[in-house]
Amino acid sequence: MIVEMELIRILMNEKRGEQMVVLKEKQGNITLPIIIGIPEASAIKLKISGIQPPRPMTHDLLKDAIGQLGATVQKVVIDRIHNNTFYAKLVLVDAHNKEVIVDARPSDSIALALRVGCPIFASKGLLNQVGVVEGS
Repeated sequence: MIVEMELIRILMNEKRGEQMVVLKEKQGNITLPIIIGIPEASAIKLKISGIQPPRPMTHDLLKDAIGQLGATVQKVVIDRIHNNTFYAKLVLVDAHNKEVIVDARPSDSIALALRVGCPIFASKGLLNQVGVVEGS
């Protein structure tokens, strides 16, 4: 089972070299904090801030390439954690209406989802494992 999430926060700590995105259930109060890299945090922040770089950034390029191939990104699913590393999948539909699932990092998946306007989901099992009740 998967639960729709929304990005509610990006935290940057330059002193510790950590960046974190925090997703929250759309219809609930469980959050999912994920440590991400500096480039991905910057890519997400650029999109949220509405800043348009003069040339396509990596996630813009991926969005355009997927579109030029006649495919669409249907959703992102962050589905598991192993050895403190989160895993996600891009769910695409190709030009022949066939579903294609691509392994991806959650940070890249979120950056792409923001660009294409597709929903972001997390597995219920993952939320049960590492989700945090907001306000606790």
